[in-house]
Amino acid sequence: MAQVVVNDPVATSQAVITCGNARFTVLTPEMIRVEYSDQAKFEDRATFTIVNRKLDAPQFTKSEDDTYLYIMTSNLKLKYRKGTDPRTLPASSANLTIAITGNGVSTVWYPGKPDPLNLKGTCRTLDGLMGDSKRSEMESGLVSRSGWAVIDDSWASPRSDGGRSYALSPNSDMGYPWWTQRADNHAMDTYVLGYGHNYKKALADYTKIAGSIPLPPDYVFGYWYSKYASYSADDYRNIMSDLKANKIPTDVMILDMDWHWNGNAYSQSEGRGGWTGWSWNTNLIPNPKGLLSEMRSQNFKTALNLHPADGINQIESPTYFAAMNSELGGKYLNDSRNNINWSLDYPDFTKSFFKNIIRDHESEGVDFWWLDWQQYLTSPYTKSLSETFWCNYVFFNEAAKRTGHRPVIFHRWGGLGSHRYQIGFSGDANISYEALAFEPYFTATASNVGYGYWGHDLGGHMFSSEELVNNPNLVLRWIQFGVFTPIFRTHASSDSRIERRIWKFPNFPTILEAVRLRYSLFPYIYTMARKTYDTGMSICRPLYYEYPEVEEAYTYDNEYFFGDDILVAPITEKAEANGMTTKSIWLPEGKWWSVATNEMIEGPRLVTMSFSDQQIPYFYRQGALVPNNPATVMNVTEHPSQLILNIVSGENGKASIYEDAGDNADYASNYAETSISQTFDGRMGEYIISPRKGTVLGIPADRSYKLLIFNTTTPISAKVDGMKATFSYNKESKCTAIEVPSASCTKERRIQVEYSTSTGITDVKTGQNKMTYDSASKKFTASFDSQKKQVSWLVSNMAGKLMLANSYSQVSSFSEDISMLMPQVYISKVVADDKTFIYKFMKE
Repeated sequence: MAQVVVNDPVATSQAVITCGNARFTVLTPEMIRVEYSDQAKFEDRATFTIVNRKLDAPQFTKSEDDTYLYIMTSNLKLKYRKGTDPRTLPASSANLTIAITGNGVSTVWYPGKPDPLNLKGTCRTLDGLMGDSKRSEMESGLVSRSGWAVIDDSWASPRSDGGRSYALSPNSDMGYPWWTQRADNHAMDTYVLGYGHNYKKALADYTKIAGSIPLPPDYVFGYWYSKYASYSADDYRNIMSDLKANKIPTDVMILDMDWHWNGNAYSQSEGRGGWTGWSWNTNLIPNPKGLLSEMRSQNFKTALNLHPADGINQIESPTYFAAMNSELGGKYLNDSRNNINWSLDYPDFTKSFFKNIIRDHESEGVDFWWLDWQQYLTSPYTKSLSETFWCNYVFFNEAAKRTGHRPVIFHRWGGLGSHRYQIGFSGDANISYEALAFEPYFTATASNVGYGYWGHDLGGHMFSSEELVNNPNLVLRWIQFGVFTPIFRTHASSDSRIERRIWKFPNFPTILEAVRLRYSLFPYIYTMARKTYDTGMSICRPLYYEYPEVEEAYTYDNEYFFGDDILVAPITEKAEANGMTTKSIWLPEGKWWSVATNEMIEGPRLVTMSFSDQQIPYFYRQGALVPNNPATVMNVTEHPSQLILNIVSGENGKASIYEDAGDNADYASNYAETSISQTFDGRMGEYIISPRKGTVLGIPADRSYKLLIFNTTTPISAKVDGMKATFSYNKESKCTAIEVPSASCTKERRIQVEYSTSTGITDVKTGQNKMTYDSASKKFTASFDSQKKQVSWLVSNMAGKLMLANSYSQVSSFSEDISMLMPQVYISKVVADDKTFIYKFMKE
């Protein structure tokens, strides 16, 4: 595990080369910062995007002649024409180039060079999402098939919301840095990332300079009940009672905006308030502190929804208004609107606001805040100050001041640097299968900017049609997808036609299975969340992180890895008339245990499988050890005295179980970790649970385990810690189960199993129908499970225009050179006798 990192924006002097009005900082062998200022004013303070430049200087050489400066690392070669601005109009390589080699590429970057192969990052919101309508709004990410990406941190370059990357200057009065003007607003400030296809290292190094992705408190990984509805205190009590009665594990209760006076008759607001409100609607919730206390006593954490835009209104919040106006001396008063203007730009307003309003509600029992919407994208008072980013920044830093809590907020994406504030609220997606189908890609791709904690409105947000709005299958499939996302939260608009009380649906037993699966997976999820903090690798991640040179890893973008050892291909299509859903799934190289169907599938291959409503297409990597909670867990904050280890036999493997106090701010150094491993040799399997390292108050000193070892033949014998042990075997699931009795967690547990034959199922499903495009040779290849009488091959572009065609007779495979095609995405259609294969690929 990583140690505590202290951020320092001043780079080590050995890494910095100044050449006239240009300055270069060699941060890693693959990353160089390029600055240019006509005034030779360079920025050494933190910015909205970058907070740390104090890295160990990598090895590099510097040389120059009369015309050029040269800087060379093991991966980069920079060539700068001395005395010139690296930026040219039009963009060109005349003044600056950086040649990039290694990790699968050899290319050259220059300022302003377009990057059509960027793999994208994320966007501010999915509000109004219809199908994949938001794909075009997604910002560029930090990884690209081009082999390079850039972070343009220049103040002159606006973000997608129109905001700019201000500098951050220490402010002792606030206790955290405050926005300030850049040293030179017209300066070039660009970070060139030349990592080739080593996407993992690019993201790891990004978090070294832009800050780690903080570990959220444990409770946020549980189920959140949320609905925009005019709930009274009794409504909340009934919901809590129903959740308990239906044995639905739940950890978070969201109070949407009707907790405060909002001016609407249906919420009994008596005409007071609006979207922005700070005072409890006592008509609905007469005793707020008492209600929050009840929620806490029933193990619910709570968050209140905020729309911080219209300031503090004298009519809606007279007490808060009076306190702040007195402290501020009327400084931000707006007489025409009876309010104090929303002025988070300024320290005095911010201090008074948090002291009088936010701390007051936190003392009542509010655990964290949902920053839903800001009226302005940029501040009306400070030029190009992003309201979204700045709200997130301030609220998170204020949350960090709370003792006994780990800072967390629920908010919208505000541009690069937002990963430091964890959980994103993706917004108001249309209720449809098409919108659901976009979210797996959207969630995994956000990891390309370190934004690893998107939380979606599971079930969809906005009414679309009577057929879909409460469609049991659609709600189920959305929730099943949510099991394998960072945040597990159902939600919808205030439309009374939309139901989000999952116990009201006819397929509730199946929905409940999904909720319980989420709770079972918590030890694995939390361990992966810790890895996110340590490595910059988000929980949901694209396939191409692991297989950057394999075309299918890019084209099957509705599949993703969920942590290190689980591959997920969520069902996002409507069920067929027979209740089954057929899905084509691409599995990478290696062997994959299908949890839904209890079979081993060998890749690389495209497999077509059918799933019932109860089945979710997810796969364990062979050799995986996936820790689970027992089925009795009702809150993720529990520390059960027994854990279940799901193990896929046949390969050696290692994993770990991470534990901490759950809401401790010092988790970087105060945690415990248990290593687990398996080895396989012939007919013998050995499974070791190592002594726990580290101590954490509240976790069991003793623990038992249940091993569920999949992909095995019938065992002959088993031993636990050298003693004969009982076991059971399920032939249908090919699973050996062994109970490991409770013992001290400081003791090593060693389980040995002898199987009747070599473990590893012999009837591995291996597909011979394969379509592949090799980017190195520029060849398309098809191979079949048998000789085909007649084969036709058609290649079209995304607009449907036919680009290539051919036919073959009596073949079991064919290969074609497609180097003549322009770089873009193509659709290949192969008809082999009575079977049709569709394959999408990117031609570089």
